[in-house]
Amino acid sequence: MEVRVNWVEDVMFVAESETGHSVVLDGAPESGGRNMGMRPMELMALSVGSCSSYDVVTILRKARQQITSCEAKVTAQRADAIPAVFKSIHLRFRIAGKNLSEKQVERAIELSAEKYCSASIMLKNAGVEVTHNFEIVSVEATG
Repeated sequence: MEVRVNWVEDVMFVAESETGHSVVLDGAPESGGRNMGMRPMELMALSVGSCSSYDVVTILRKARQQITSCEAKVTAQRADAIPAVFKSIHLRFRIAGKNLSEKQVERAIELSAEKYCSASIMLKNAGVEVTHNFEIVSVEATG
């Protein structure tokens, strides 16, 4: 994998992936930025949430679960000292669908956490406490 990060001005950068997608990063005004983009640590939290969500949705669809939505709320706690690394990350999944199996949802989240989500497993291996829980929302069939 190869990505590029180009400095724009002050503390603003544009990051570009090898697949041609871009994201703006910027700092808060008190840090010399103009708040025009995400912070690097926000991107890391988003990476964990999106990586795990990808796994959960894919696993549930392969299990023929009738999933209609998946939301992951990521809450991260950082150290008070520099470097302000993540101490803990919690993912709260809200999964909606018709006749979803609680056992299948729980298993999908476990598989992501223990086997598939490179982002969360990498942070976990670095000493970050990564936890998960979930809520299932039933969607009735319309006919």
